[in-house]
Amino acid sequence: MQTIDLNCDLGESFGNYKCGMDEEILPCITSANIACGFHASDPLVMQKTVRLAKENQVHIGAHPGFQDLVGFGRRNMSLPPSEITAIVEYQIGALQAFCTANDVTLQHVKPHGALYNMAVKDASIADAICEGIAAVDPDLILLGPAKSQLILAAKKYGLHAAREIFADRAYEEDGSLVARSKPGAIISNQEEALTRVIGMIKYGTVTAITGRKIEVEADSVCIHGDNPAALAFAKSIREALQAEGITPMPMDEVISCV
Repeated sequence: MQTIDLNCDLGESFGNYKCGMDEEILPCITSANIACGFHASDPLVMQKTVRLAKENQVHIGAHPGFQDLVGFGRRNMSLPPSEITAIVEYQIGALQAFCTANDVTLQHVKPHGALYNMAVKDASIADAICEGIAAVDPDLILLGPAKSQLILAAKKYGLHAAREIFADRAYEEDGSLVARSKPGAIISNQEEALTRVIGMIKYGTVTAITGRKIEVEADSVCIHGDNPAALAFAKSIREALQAEGITPMPMDEVISCV
């Protein structure tokens, strides 16, 4: 049986500012990356999102990012590795408290935005993130792209890792995501997204922004919660996967099957 996790970035509202359609998307996914208060969210949003995930039997992950509410954590920041480790520990700990209060287990950690993209290529940042995760809970799964510095660092620190692909983002030839500032970075056509996702899971390839086919490996498919098409994508991708005989399953169960 072929399985795949469906993850989405959730809990990214803040105060009176509402971002995403968390309540509608949760029934469609298997794992939720919940913002931890640095790039988005606040204590009430975190609490509510953890409770909603539990109600929908969706497994929970921490989504730590740079302390950048104005830039939504998508602006590169220069921090020493020791500070990156500390902010990762801090944010995991914050979400873990809400998980403990609601009697659910924290499943994974997925860095957010610029922190994620920088760690994909920078070994020192990837190491700092994994050091923070391992210090808090070495049983947590790290979510990141296959063959990236993040996955290599996870192995170095003895962490379980899940390999992630993106339904709504274009790829460079080296397997990294096309910068959001470039044309074509966001996949907004639903049929195109479905074709790409099925191809990545079944055949391990995707067409890069240059037109060249590249290899990818997938344990989990990401749908960005702040994408206006997120709900439609989540529903259609789940239906398409099931039609192809691919079973949606939380990432801890997916990687235990590998």
